[in-house]
Amino acid sequence: MATAEASQEKTGLGNYFVANYPPFSFWKPDYLEAARSALNSPPAPGTPLGLYLHIPFCRKRCKFCYFRVYTDKNARDVETYLDALVREVELYSGLPIVGGRKLLYVYFGGGTPSFLSAAQLRGLTERLKPMLPWDDAEEVTFECEPGTLQQHKLEALKEMGVTRLSLGIENFDDKILGENGRAHLSAEIYRAYGWARDLKFDQINIDLIAGMVGENWDNWKECIRKTIELNPDSVTIYQMELPFNTVYSKEIRVIGGDEPASFQVADWPTKRAWASYAMDELASAGYEVSSAYTMVKDRKRCRFVYRDGLWHGADMFGAGVASFGHVSGVHVQNVDSWEDYVGLLEKGELPLNRALPVAPEQRLIREMILQLKTGRLHVPYFRQKFDTNILEHFAEGFGKLADEGFMRIGANDFELTRTGLLNVDRLLPTFFEPQYRGTRYT
Repeated sequence: MATAEASQEKTGLGNYFVANYPPFSFWKPDYLEAARSALNSPPAPGTPLGLYLHIPFCRKRCKFCYFRVYTDKNARDVETYLDALVREVELYSGLPIVGGRKLLYVYFGGGTPSFLSAAQLRGLTERLKPMLPWDDAEEVTFECEPGTLQQHKLEALKEMGVTRLSLGIENFDDKILGENGRAHLSAEIYRAYGWARDLKFDQINIDLIAGMVGENWDNWKECIRKTIELNPDSVTIYQMELPFNTVYSKEIRVIGGDEPASFQVADWPTKRAWASYAMDELASAGYEVSSAYTMVKDRKRCRFVYRDGLWHGADMFGAGVASFGHVSGVHVQNVDSWEDYVGLLEKGELPLNRALPVAPEQRLIREMILQLKTGRLHVPYFRQKFDTNILEHFAEGFGKLADEGFMRIGANDFELTRTGLLNVDRLLPTFFEPQYRGTRYT
């Protein structure tokens, strides 16, 4: 596992979700020169380009959140940050790495992008689009907290070209939402969802979390029933984890890693059972598997361009405090403090903090493990792109997963079983190089 033993069944401290490879803890300031060299060189032919924009503001900090977010910034602070964000994109837009490419996708993440007002969203769009236009992008995703949405703000998002709206619902029970630090209430879910449907966004995604504090079987079944009743285009279900820097994690006693009596997080078997139940119910309602976390109503229409672009080696500018990106085989992440981020951009410098050049073998592993999260691997893809037969190259690892019932191996394709899908993040280190196994994913 990324930060815990594969045998762990209790939800202990540490990241579980594998988001990249090699792990973030190996990215260092010493490698920044490689990042600068990549940014100042033309792109590899045929490589798509995406843009991630981090909006780090929230009304409240969720007790399970480990992202760089701020709940104490005033209106002037927000404008200062948006000025810096625009300046960062401007600096990227003039670099040789762009190479005349159009954006494949844009992703507004957070934090809470919908924290911004309609006027701020329109102003941000007007300033960014001339630098890196996204009118022709295949996908523009925007993350929302239901309680921050009003009809006129959703109208602004539609005008911006947002194609996929992702609603962070997490749970439908007000008591559970409150206990876990969520800012919205269930009534706001239905209000925001209705407005979004009326505006006919191309795709509406709902996020749920299996294992929030206070959840039980009855609550979870009710959440899935209400989700199916809403009939979103896609549903993403995460299994609760406790990274080291969350509010909940800080409350856990250090000695033995025991949880105090004030709260309890469901163990992994319970969370897997809940996720499996959700997949069954959604499948009965006409959904199909898009990844280990996501069910979609119509695979041909409900695409995840951001996800699939990243997982197939696209370049991406990660703009915003603590954001990470990938350019020409080099991982890069921004500084993670407000003062450093704003200060560097006021001086006209990209706010880069650490980087890691990725060797060809590591690029192969990265794409393979990330694509495995979709539940499928297509062997000819890797043979054509990396001149490698992954079935032979990783025979021991694939054999092990197949023997343990996590995978079915075909002549040209691999497919995870349901058990494999539910455990995917703890299976991926099977393919890690030895020096990266057992490390913190921070």
